[in-house]
Amino acid sequence: MYQNYNDISYAESPFGTLSQYMTKTFGWMFAGLLVTFAVGIGTVTSGLVWLFASTGLIFLTAIAELVMVFVLSARITHIQPGTATGLFFGYAVLNGVNLSTIFLVYDVGSLVLAFLVGAVYFGVMAVYGATTRRDLTGWGPKLFAGLIAMLVCSLVGSLFSLFGVRFGLMDLVLCAIGLLIFMGLTAYDTQMLKHHYAYFGGDAAMLHKASIIGALNLYLDFINIFLYILRMVGRRND
Repeated sequence: MYQNYNDISYAESPFGTLSQYMTKTFGWMFAGLLVTFAVGIGTVTSGLVWLFASTGLIFLTAIAELVMVFVLSARITHIQPGTATGLFFGYAVLNGVNLSTIFLVYDVGSLVLAFLVGAVYFGVMAVYGATTRRDLTGWGPKLFAGLIAMLVCSLVGSLFSLFGVRFGLMDLVLCAIGLLIFMGLTAYDTQMLKHHYAYFGGDAAMLHKASIIGALNLYLDFINIFLYILRMVGRRND
């Protein structure tokens, strides 16, 4: 059954109405993306990308990213709102360092095209998730199951590639499936903002932390949409 969350307003919280809460959450997400791309460009222009790529430091930053996501997700009810915000932007910085390596693989035109197309796909699905009267909560388990299955297939493909066996068509199909999954997750995560807003009531601290978690989910949706499009249409540097 559809619930009109716009009828709920927590005036005692800094978020106020649902629209203000969602605007704040998307604001966190866009700020995180700006930090990521600024750090990525800065890492490339400073030449530090070669240091991270050649010394293996990129693997350490990747591990640090996983730790941050785990702490933010598993300990969200225990940490302070300021800590949650700091972890989110810390993750955005580390992800910017990691994503800087794509400048070594793809030309700038491909990066810009993938970003613009990804922004359109993300925007369409976010608007759908925010406006549809259909309950999308049932999408979550199915999308996560599909994501796990896709990751397993990708891992198998990577293992085969170590022995010189490559599946060009399979990689393209996996990218298309991954793109569809994260487009679905974008709509799902957008609608979940409404559920979080209603569930946490007038608890300002939890609403803040739920907003950060929502921003992280949407941030990851956008980044993955961008990367899958880049893998599908990107032109590699010689």
